Amino acid sequence: MLQEESDLSLIIAQIVQKLKGSSLYGQLERQAWASLQRPEIKLESLKEDIKEFFKISGWEKKLQNAVYSELSVFPLPSHPAAPPEHLKEPLVYMRKAQGSWEKRILKSLNSMCTELSIPLARKRPVGEQKELLNKWNEMGTDEPDLSLFRPVYAPKDFLEVLINLRNPNYENGDSLSFRTHLGLIQVPLKVKDIPELLRCDEQSSANVPMITLPPSTKSFSELFENEHVRIGQKVLAEQDSAAAQQYIRQGSPTALRAELWALILNISSQPEDILYYEQLKTNVIQHDLLVDSLIYKDVKLTASNDDYYFVFEDYLYQVLLCFSRDTSVLDHFAYNSASPPKSYIRGKLGLEEYAVFYPPNGVIPFHGFSMYVAPLCFLYHEPSKLYQIFREMYVRFFFRLHSISSHPSGIVSLCLLFETLLQTYLPQLFYHLREIGAQPLRISFKWMVRAFSGYLATDQLLLLWDRILGYNSLEILAVLAAAVFAFRAVNLMEVTSLAAAEAVLADLSTLKVMPLLQIFLFATVT
Repeated sequence: MLQEESDLSLIIAQIVQKLKGSSLYGQLERQAWASLQRPEIKLESLKEDIKEFFKISGWEKKLQNAVYSELSVFPLPSHPAAPPEHLKEPLVYMRKAQGSWEKRILKSLNSMCTELSIPLARKRPVGEQKELLNKWNEMGTDEPDLSLFRPVYAPKDFLEVLINLRNPNYENGDSLSFRTHLGLIQVPLKVKDIPELLRCDEQSSANVPMITLPPSTKSFSELFENEHVRIGQKVLAEQDSAAAQQYIRQGSPTALRAELWALILNISSQPEDILYYEQLKTNVIQHDLLVDSLIYKDVKLTASNDDYYFVFEDYLYQVLLCFSRDTSVLDHFAYNSASPPKSYIRGKLGLEEYAVFYPPNGVIPFHGFSMYVAPLCFLYHEPSKLYQIFREMYVRFFFRLHSISSHPSGIVSLCLLFETLLQTYLPQLFYHLREIGAQPLRISFKWMVRAFSGYLATDQLLLLWDRILGYNSLEILAVLAAAVFAFRAVNLMEVTSLAAAEAVLADLSTLKVMPLLQIFLFATVT
């Protein structure tokens, strides 16, 4: 009991400290001073009167949303004596693996830099700055020569690292249950089974199960949909982040999705937010980074060739180039197993006082990175708002898909969950694919790393991402990947090679996410 109180006190203190550095704190302070001029504020009941004023004026709700937002990303309490690296990742072998992977990425980046004789960063000449500023809204028309640039790594490279991941404590005398796992991921992490995934969220006041079954008859379905929209409008009117997160677990109406996501992520587009985006834009205009070419290359290779997303090419450049300069993204490394890469001023290698993070946000883009942004372009058409939403989605969720950690929503756990679901509930299919050299994870990994972006139709992808936001978890990605294999099981049982299996699963654009999940989960529990 005392430990729980101590943990709670620590969380409260850290959240208060975080909020004191936010723009909301200044706004609340100004509102409190302004309220002193109001006749209903009495000196003898000053504290209570100001609280009441905040409640009536809506500022109390804004504060609650800010606290709720911080709690959504706040790392779980640890022992007070635990070192900072334990907040990032408690398992030593995971930290070492992540460190080794980062060294490989940096080596690839540095070798490219050396081969092409291109500096990591340079100040653009004035003429180049003016040219970039003039074509800021039509960067997609630019055709730079990117033939010599290559992605620093692709998902398949990352998968090989995860396949070779081992816990040294399990090298000798590992448990029977661990030995019976025949998938590619060979680390002993606890993952949920279907009953646990279906179990109602115990902390949810609405008691909503993870996958809900919608009404089957058409007339009742229309009634349900109309009522769902009405409730969604009421949630938006209340401006309550927690209520919005509960609501979106059953999926969002298309017309309300943009506002609901912004409410859940606590994005309000204040003037200072727009100004901050403009400052990032200025940094892009003034300085050229090597990673800019990696971003250009990635957009050209992925989103520009996608039937859904090619029209958003300009938005993708704007958002991703600004993202690479955003030093506020560095804050998420406090709970990310990864560490931001460092670069040194020329001639000062190894001297920490001359070290800078590179890129400034600490995130080196990889092949497919732009697909995290592309679906959001359907919801947000104002660049600064689009940018804020993407940044928050990244620091809450997407970073976990390309870093090595033991977190339940981390890519290692998702891979293990996917393989465990297939081996447990579709054993014949799993063993067949394994025997012909078509391990299922080699096919599904790219889906999960991209959170299915670029594979599902956009309307279905947004329904999937509704659940990610609603449950504050990426575990549904692994469940959906298993459901896709179950759906195509008959065809997959007939294939005799990895290439043939990939061909069966090459096109997911016609799949309907929620019926697919419901059929799979219903089949596994009956």
